[in-house]
Amino acid sequence: MSNRPTLVCVHAHPDDEALFTAGISSHYAERGYRVVLVTCTDGRYGIDPAGREGDDPDHDVAATLERRASELAAAATLAGFERVVQLGYRDSGMAGWAQNDDEHAFVRADLERAASTLAALFDEVGATVVVTYDEHGFYGHPDHVTANALTRAAVARSASVERLYYPIVPQSVLTTFVPDARALEVFLPAWVLDAGIGAPDELVATTMDVARFAPVKQRAIATHASQIDNGDLVTMDPELFLALFGTEYYQRAWTRREAAGDETDLFGGLS
Repeated sequence: MSNRPTLVCVHAHPDDEALFTAGISSHYAERGYRVVLVTCTDGRYGIDPAGREGDDPDHDVAATLERRASELAAAATLAGFERVVQLGYRDSGMAGWAQNDDEHAFVRADLERAASTLAALFDEVGATVVVTYDEHGFYGHPDHVTANALTRAAVARSASVERLYYPIVPQSVLTTFVPDARALEVFLPAWVLDAGIGAPDELVATTMDVARFAPVKQRAIATHASQIDNGDLVTMDPELFLALFGTEYYQRAWTRREAAGDETDLFGGLS
């Protein structure tokens, strides 16, 4: 394996990689870094081809699985990921759904075993920087919260990882974006609205200007066409889309040694 610096993004479901980190994955892929995606669940309780939510008794799991796998493969390639690893857990559904109690659901995973598997992957690919959600899962989704716990445990076991970051949206951005979007009658999905007022601005350690990749990010979101709750993001006015997606903000959650130089580059200051 080459000594290319490696970014690993750990996400809960197919489409999360497009929504949260497609800017940095595109940026670092263009620079020749190794960019790897880990998707924890199969997304089976996303919206099915008939438009039914995962808690609908008529929800078509088989069709949803097939479609979301196909969408993930295409969107991940578009967003610059050269390798996609699927951990194979079942989607747990939203908080309070009966699916939370499925013994194969991600929220029921044996985190010790899963963390050992993920740490081995980090070391296999030479992960330098790892990105996942914060302890709240960005907006409280049970699988996102579990992805945080799993990733932190795996990072602690890894010999290669130097830094762990969380994607966040600072309050100063979200409190402006949401009213502007509502004024234009844009439908906002749960991951935006349930994020509350965003993260305190002072938590931002790294600000990545990914405006030039905004069209790619919008196409990646569009590739997950089954998830129609993101439909207005696909057709959103480019200026408004840039306001939310043209810059990605990251909280530094952990670093192996004192961090310096990462204000505009997640790998900044790493030799």
